[in-house]
Amino acid sequence: MAEESKKYHLKKLIKTLSAFKGRHTELVTVYIPAGYPIQELINQLRNEQSTAENIKSKSVRKNVTTALDKIIRHLQLYKKTPEHGLAVFCGNISEKEGESDIELWAIEPPDPIKVKMYWCDQKFDLEPLIDMIKEKEIYGIVVLDRNEADIALLIGKKINPLVHFDSIVPGKTRAGGQSSARFARIREGLMNDWLKKIGEAVNKTFTEHAEVVGILLGGPGPVKDEFFKGDFINNDIKKKIIGIVDTSYTGEHGLHETIERGEDIIKEAGVIKEKKILQRFLEELQKGTMVVYGLNETIKALEMGAVDTVLVSEGSTLKEYEYECSCGTQKKIVPEEKKNQLCATCGQPLRILGERDIIDFFEEAVKNYGSKLEVVSADTREGEQFLALGGVGAFLRFQIQ
Repeated sequence: MAEESKKYHLKKLIKTLSAFKGRHTELVTVYIPAGYPIQELINQLRNEQSTAENIKSKSVRKNVTTALDKIIRHLQLYKKTPEHGLAVFCGNISEKEGESDIELWAIEPPDPIKVKMYWCDQKFDLEPLIDMIKEKEIYGIVVLDRNEADIALLIGKKINPLVHFDSIVPGKTRAGGQSSARFARIREGLMNDWLKKIGEAVNKTFTEHAEVVGILLGGPGPVKDEFFKGDFINNDIKKKIIGIVDTSYTGEHGLHETIERGEDIIKEAGVIKEKKILQRFLEELQKGTMVVYGLNETIKALEMGAVDTVLVSEGSTLKEYEYECSCGTQKKIVPEEKKNQLCATCGQPLRILGERDIIDFFEEAVKNYGSKLEVVSADTREGEQFLALGGVGAFLRFQIQ
């Protein structure tokens, strides 16, 4: 499954779970970290069951103990904790006082769970999952002035310092007895050597860390601009510089300040890949040759084996519904707001037996034809345009009639 698709499913689960608010503290959250013995967690939950018997409210006590029992029975289906751990959510989601509707959700997340948690509240604790859907791209940070320079990586929220230099470039005040011109020449030569040294370190660092998707350049004063405009950085590395920001400090404070002031730049860089895909799609659409758009056209091209990559918007409301009536069962893909359908044969209302998102539909379909799936958002101008076209399209392997 593509990374974007995994993130989409996680987003969907978070959206579903965040909508529930218990009338009492009877929504149970359990996180089992990767590698943690699942039996130990089961034993802990049995102890929590015993403790829950002391809850004064009879209905709350029953709902909590039932939820814990349901979680324990689910965990017993596993021989060991999944590779990335397990998150389980269970509780009474009924909106009516005095009624019980105990539901359970379990997910093996795309990234390893690092916390062990049992929590009972009026809402599910979703923070560990929310952190997983945040952008995980790795960025480079370079902060410099004439006194010092630092190179670091930004991985998620964590700054990983790699290189620190202290400079021997003197200030503008010249030493006694030296002519102004001579001092300026010496200072200029030392500054050039200083920037060259930083450039060599930047080139080496980001050649070794090819996974870096963008670099922020920061620092007080004009030295950073001189560094960027000069011939100190390889062109391939220079292309990765996504922004230059002014800071009040260098060193550790300067690294943090560069990230804070470059937050919008990084946020924009996070959608560059998606924007490029959609820009290419819209350009090809104008040519009218190597793309198709629309649900039926995309499915037709896919079944012909002509599709390289299917694009689906997260904003699409299309779903595949399985219906039943006296004529039998049938499947249709329609917008969610038009899910109530009449049978084309007998004219009677169709009864919905099941449903799945359009992304789930295409995830399965592309496997049959060796195609790929890209899930895109509607958060960009290009994403809005694509959604307005129906939110479904495809790049073709070859031109079709």
